[in-house]
Amino acid sequence: MDKSLEEYLEFAKDIAQYAGEVMLKYFRDNNGASYKGDKTIVTLADTEINTYLIKQVKEKYPYHSVDGEEEQFGKSDYVWVCDPVDGTAMYARHIPVAVFSLALVIKGEAKIGVVFDPFTKSLYTAIKGKGVYKNGEKITVNEYELDDMRSVCHYDLWIGAEYNISEVVQELASKTYFIGLGSIIRACMCVATGDFTLAIFPGTKHKNCDIAAVKVIVEEAGGMVTDLFGNEQRYDESINGAVISNGKVHNEVVKIIKKYLENKRN
Repeated sequence: MDKSLEEYLEFAKDIAQYAGEVMLKYFRDNNGASYKGDKTIVTLADTEINTYLIKQVKEKYPYHSVDGEEEQFGKSDYVWVCDPVDGTAMYARHIPVAVFSLALVIKGEAKIGVVFDPFTKSLYTAIKGKGVYKNGEKITVNEYELDDMRSVCHYDLWIGAEYNISEVVQELASKTYFIGLGSIIRACMCVATGDFTLAIFPGTKHKNCDIAAVKVIVEEAGGMVTDLFGNEQRYDESINGAVISNGKVHNEVVKIIKKYLENKRN
């Protein structure tokens, strides 16, 4: 438990490099795509990366636990929260919009975040309180308002999501341009680098795997990450959606979300 956060970050970066190799290995060939019970896609890359992470954590930090999107291990205050391939629907269709994500969450708080996009060779790394970097260069969010013509925003929407954000997006779209990129984590990296202003994510059950690393990366870039209603939340358990922004538009977006969604789940 007395290891430094820098050591944990190096461990996470090593896992990310391995994950990138696996993602590229299966991308063009048979990726073994199949559908899970919740009608989402899983590929050979998802399961291989998740299993490898558990093996490495067991060997190096046996007192830690793993909360992977496909497989879990142990129970601890130190949790490696992982989405092996975010953007699986795109990845399975050979569209190169997918990333690996890993966070170290200590007592519910995301302390380390690593995201790797093997298609652009972009590695995002952050330690809480020590800044965030893309391939070794510091990054920062933009300062755009929603009605700035340079503003681009992302939303996720799918059958079965507990919150239907369609009315929220419709109102906000009168001010800003929205796209669905195909990977919430990749979109959040665009927020961290200033290319996007906002991302809205209605995920709840076990969706901490999508936002844990995002929390530390975007906030170290100067942005804000809360649940849909502007509250802080733990990242070692299911979440209540997420608003990921440059900080400047956060309160405005949360106010609109509350108007449509407070006390409303599908």
